[in-house]
Order: sequence, then C-alpha cells, then structure tokens
Amino acid sequence: MIGDKIAWDDTVLPFQLDASDIRGRVARLDGVLNSILSQHDYPSAVEALVAEVALLTALIGQTIKLRWKLSLQVRGNGGVRLIATDFMAPEKEGAPARIRAYASFDRDRVADGMSLSEIIGDGYFAIMMDQGKGTTPYQGITPLSETTITKCAEVYFAQSEQLPTRFELSVGKSTLAGGEESWRAGGVMLQKMPKASPHAASNSPQEREALLSANDLLDGEDEENWSRANILLDSVEDLELIGPSLPPTDLLVRLFHEETPRVFDTQPVRFGCGCSEDRVRQSLSIYSAKDIGRMTKDDGTVTADCQFCGAHYVLDPSSLGFEATNDGSTDGPEN
Repeated sequence: MIGDKIAWDDTVLPFQLDASDIRGRVARLDGVLNSILSQHDYPSAVEALVAEVALLTALIGQTIKLRWKLSLQVRGNGGVRLIATDFMAPEKEGAPARIRAYASFDRDRVADGMSLSEIIGDGYFAIMMDQGKGTTPYQGITPLSETTITKCAEVYFAQSEQLPTRFELSVGKSTLAGGEESWRAGGVMLQKMPKASPHAASNSPQEREALLSANDLLDGEDEENWSRANILLDSVEDLELIGPSLPPTDLLVRLFHEETPRVFDTQPVRFGCGCSEDRVRQSLSIYSAKDIGRMTKDDGTVTADCQFCGAHYVLDPSSLGFEATNDGSTDGPEN
C-alpha cells in the first residue's frame, strides 16, 4: 500500500478512450492538500470545499502549456465568500506543476452539513487562464446553479466551452496504519473530444438564456458513446478514487476496458506559491507616494501578507510606488 501511495499520490494521469473518442484525467492528491490546508486554520466544512476545488483545478489544469497559469474562483455572498486556486504549469518538461489555494470566509456563518447554497449563497464559478506577459488573460464565468461545485464546473464547460464534461470526485480524511489523519482526494474527469457544437455559433440571447448541459451538445453516436462512458464511471467507488491500494491504470482498466483506454505521461503536482517581494512591489507600483503613505504603519513600514502561503513581507515605504526613492534592497519576507 505504501508503495502505491508514493507512486501515485499528487499526480495527474491523462488518458484517452479510443473506442468512444473521449479524453480524461485521473488525479490523486495527498501531500499537496495537506500542504495547502496546513497554511490555514479552516473549519472542516471549508477544508472540504478547498480540497474539492483544488482537485478540480488539478484535473482541469493538467492540459495547460508551459509557463501558463490557470485559476479557479468560487465567489458567493454566504459564509464562504471566496475559494481561489492557481495551477502553475511546469517550468520545464518533466518538472512538477505547482498548485496553491485559499478561502475567505466568515467563521460564524459556516457549519458542517450545510448545502452549497447555504454555505456559499448566490455567486459564480469562474476559470481564468493567464498565458504570460504580452497576452490578455481569458476568463469564463457561470452562475452557481447546481448543488455542488463539481456540478457547477460541468455546467461551466457545457455553457462556456461547449465541451461535454463529467467529474467524479471523492474528498475526505483518512488514516494509514501508523500515520496521522490527513486529507486525501481523488477523481476522474471525462471530456468529449471537441467538435463543432450547434450551440457554439448561436448568438441569440433567447437560445442561450437556459444553462446548457452535456446532453444538449451531443446527438447520435456521440451521445451513445458519452452515455456509455458515464454509465461505466457511475460504478466507481469512493475508495477506488482515493486509493492508495488501486493504481489509476488499474482503475481505468476496471472501469473502461471495453473503451480501449490509452494512458499518457503522468503529471506530478506539488504545493507551490508564486508570491515574491518583486510581485508585491509590482502590485504597488501604480500608487503614488501619498497613497503609499496611507498604507504605512506606525512603525514606518508597509506590510503585505500572502493569502496562499502565509508569507509576510515588510517593506520600506520609500522603495514603493512609482515615486520610489530607493531600490528596497533591505526589504524582504518574514514567515
């Protein structure tokens, strides 16, 4: 068991079902989740939501190219106001991708057993993609219209991307023999290979008023293939998704052996934060010396905290903004 845990945890395995023209990913997160959650003191209900969104981010983000960043956000007006995640592509071929996540919430309005509408309220699910300097970030948004964030993600892909998409996730705490309790998550993502959709060219507000589902985008043989793959995925059990006793390759054979599954290279995932003193300076570079003065504390410093990793930056105000008078060579983070 331990060998499989080391081999398969914190990885994403891309695959394709050749017989049904469907692509997908299997992901398992363990150490990544514990690194993310250990940065914060979240109630268990918030931890579960952050773990779910982090797993979705790993499954979706695996396809992005080198140097790109994919971000997921869930915003609402309930006890949990924001869940934000970033998936940062590997810096070079064969290197791990990095993922980070955090939540903003009102502790007094959060409790175990609350439904999505109760804990998040009205809001939206968004995906943003940043391709780097000189490009315009892409953003797609869909309302929180379903009972789970995972279902909202499926609606997003149908509505914004015209791609039939299915997720099956399992998130929870587990304890290995001789170990401490920790969060684990596992999931499978299915996606119909992209083709021209009859909805993609529609600009009619009346036709786009209702949110689309995967079945709205398919017909004929494509619909049959999609339905068959979904029925097979329905048979998966939580323990099969979370592992660690069943390798993802064996899981794919168990679920989809008649669909001719073909696997590709795994993508390792690690916790990582992109914050830095330079990024803090860049974010403050639009402010005047007067603005920076309003941010300066009684001890004569400007401070900034990273919501993702907890890094604490202490900066000289004279080194900040577009009217800076020194290069801030003595500034730095405090953890």
